[in-house]
Amino acid sequence: MQSAAKRSPTEAVARNWILVATILGSSMAFIDSTVVNVALPAIQSNFHSTVVGMQWVVESYGLFLGALILVGGSLGDLFGRRLIFVIGVAIFTIASAACGAAFSIHQLNAARSIQGIGAALLVPGSLAIISTAFDGKSRGQAIGTWSGFTAITTAIGPVLGGSLVEHASWRWVFFINVPLAGAVIVISFWKIPESRNAKACRVDWLGALLATAGLGGLVAGFMESVNTGWRNPLVIGGLMVGFGCLILFIFSESKVTTPMLPLALFKSSSFSGANLLTLFLYSAIGVFFFLFPLNLIQVQHYSATAAGAAVLPLILLMFFLSRWSGGLVARYGARRPLIAGPLIAALGFAMFMAPLRAESYWKTFFSAIVVLGFGMAVTVAPLTTVVMNSVSQERVGAASGINNAVARVAGVLAIAILGIVMVKVFGSRLNEKLTHLSVSPSVVQQLQQDEIKLAGLPVPDGLDPNVKRTIHDFIEEAFVSGFRVVMMICVGLSVASAVAAWLMIQKEPDQARAA
Repeated sequence: MQSAAKRSPTEAVARNWILVATILGSSMAFIDSTVVNVALPAIQSNFHSTVVGMQWVVESYGLFLGALILVGGSLGDLFGRRLIFVIGVAIFTIASAACGAAFSIHQLNAARSIQGIGAALLVPGSLAIISTAFDGKSRGQAIGTWSGFTAITTAIGPVLGGSLVEHASWRWVFFINVPLAGAVIVISFWKIPESRNAKACRVDWLGALLATAGLGGLVAGFMESVNTGWRNPLVIGGLMVGFGCLILFIFSESKVTTPMLPLALFKSSSFSGANLLTLFLYSAIGVFFFLFPLNLIQVQHYSATAAGAAVLPLILLMFFLSRWSGGLVARYGARRPLIAGPLIAALGFAMFMAPLRAESYWKTFFSAIVVLGFGMAVTVAPLTTVVMNSVSQERVGAASGINNAVARVAGVLAIAILGIVMVKVFGSRLNEKLTHLSVSPSVVQQLQQDEIKLAGLPVPDGLDPNVKRTIHDFIEEAFVSGFRVVMMICVGLSVASAVAAWLMIQKEPDQARAA
């Protein structure tokens, strides 16, 4: 039998490879949650799509990721964490190639849905593999390394994606996943040992089906209402199916022996409050990251690379201040930072309401990005602490998964619902402007028919250059008006997050914080 000293160098090398594989795999999924936003204007121009088509590019991915991420963890426990992780990476890779090769917006959205399924398998698998491959102090260090590198890749992602869009094609945002995934699969079979949970007995397939159908029905109903109106049978049917399936989902989860969503966890006021805070705050963040790149590229005329770099301060602040914000919990408890952080974020959202047309990034958006990033940095670490500390030790994995799913679902629902607000304000403002312009009724009608394209709305040909320029200005001003209203709603959502923390998250005794 080899001694520990003799085994350790080999084990250390193997563990390093495990970290490489899990970091690369999860980074692909995290990057694709945000980097595609920078590519949206190019995709919209390529396919001449409406804003609903662009919403589906984001929503189809987030919908399946949010609805199935808890199932992904259960499948890994039951059938083997390495196996499910590799299957997730393989599905994600094939879907990425299909995204890059798509010839229509419908093909792209179908491939994005499959990407979301792959991500739902690989994301929980990456952390589960680390948890089983490392133990004791090394596990905490490994998770810290994983968190740090995924944060860095998430920060670099939008800049890299913007550069690919600007200098090559939006398709390369998806194609770049293929060689990375190939490396992950090779390393996984080479260095990652298989592991599973001996106590795992079954997967809650009914819960997964009801959750996916419920969220899908709601998202489809809300988004298609912009195209067809609220009285359309498909919209009414989608909303009825969505609400009905979600009600059945809650009922089902209270009856099954191994639920996807253990409702007993919500008996903790702090756990419920943390997830309500997550729902509100990440709704605001989700719709912000959808609209902000469109604003920068289509209205402020940034390059795709510059638009990707514009959000870097936010991500870097969250990364570099994470340890500091974790220290706030030890000093003040989690409740105070979770009240202060969302209020600071609310101030950041409010600052985005100010500029009509950006003179320069540093004079307009930079300070707002910094304030928003600081607010999120103050919030994230204490939020994670509350989620983990509000349940028993054997339930921390389920608690973390639920909170992650809530964050994903929040963004999906916010883009669907607040997208309606954006289109309505844009159309109202544009129509108001057009009434003061001397153009033919046919031109006005054409613009009104295409107003669902928002700032991507094309100006009809054959007009006087000055009139054409004026209509361009009207379109941009109408988009900014809608953006301001949505940012005002984001302020309200952030304040609601702080109120949820104030009312529901329990105060910690001074001696508990000292301990």
